[in-house]
Amino acid sequence: MAAVAQKTIDADEAGMRLDRWFKTHYPGVGFGHLQKLLRSGQVRVDGARVKTSTRLAAGQTVRVPPLGEISEQPKPQTHNTMRDRHDGDVIAENTLFEDEMVLVINKPAGLAVQGGSGLNRHVDGMLEAYRDRKGQKPRLVHRLDRDTSGVLVIGKTRLAASFLTKAFRERSTKKVYWALVRGVPRPPQGKLSNWLLKSEDEHGDQKMVVLMDKKKDADHAVTFYSTLEWVGQTLAWVSLRPVTGRMHQLRVHMDYLGHPIIGDKKYFSVMNWDMPGGIQNKLHLHARRLLIPHPKGGTIDVTAPLPPHMVQSWNLLGFDEGTYDAVQEESFDIGDEE
Repeated sequence: MAAVAQKTIDADEAGMRLDRWFKTHYPGVGFGHLQKLLRSGQVRVDGARVKTSTRLAAGQTVRVPPLGEISEQPKPQTHNTMRDRHDGDVIAENTLFEDEMVLVINKPAGLAVQGGSGLNRHVDGMLEAYRDRKGQKPRLVHRLDRDTSGVLVIGKTRLAASFLTKAFRERSTKKVYWALVRGVPRPPQGKLSNWLLKSEDEHGDQKMVVLMDKKKDADHAVTFYSTLEWVGQTLAWVSLRPVTGRMHQLRVHMDYLGHPIIGDKKYFSVMNWDMPGGIQNKLHLHARRLLIPHPKGGTIDVTAPLPPHMVQSWNLLGFDEGTYDAVQEESFDIGDEE
């Protein structure tokens, strides 16, 4: 039988999460298996019990129990799709912030937040990998559309989830989205305030309709927008700050403004418009930054890097993701928000 191994953390591994360290040295150990080893105390750091999110320091020693036929030699990866990886691995690889109460991830484009017809994989289901010893599973506190990427907040405890849900409901959060839109908005900054009503398209799918006056079942929606950069009169990089959080709000608001979001198959028809070469026909809408109160006090301030298809578009158009810092983007307060 293989013996217990004691592995010393190198200087270049300092600050690495324990689950990332295991994925590097023992890629055959899945996230769920690692969690079981941690819960049973078989994996320890400097003799102490730890969590998957523990940050390692140079010189620390990781206790690695016998792992059967799993070798320390990294295995070549022949697949790199989200579906080929364990749920816990996907969540861990996209984690932006985590402590004992809150988990914030950079949700990949194309991954649904909750289940639905024909959906076998979604964030809510993947969170089963994070169920604790008391049987408590992290809870979603807000939503992003399936094809929208970016910051998604999750409460790891019932108390945290209740607190965070209230923060969204009472609008004590600040949200910044980035989008690539057709044309260049005029004026370059502005406010959209109207009513949105759920309807159905010709295929029976839900779609929002903009109303200027309040009607039964319609919800008030407010969005501030700011044009950051543009290419001729063809495409523009727009920063969006939704005050309310209605279904498809940003997508329908930009379409109503006359500048639909590139890749939005529900609100933007490309029949009479040629997609510029090199731009993928995927939704170019990204939840870039979120500021939200922490259940224990203070503020969580998280920024998510762009998804691959938007990185490709930004490179093609000569946009620099690092040009605009988040502080500048808070200058959207054009009049009252309500």
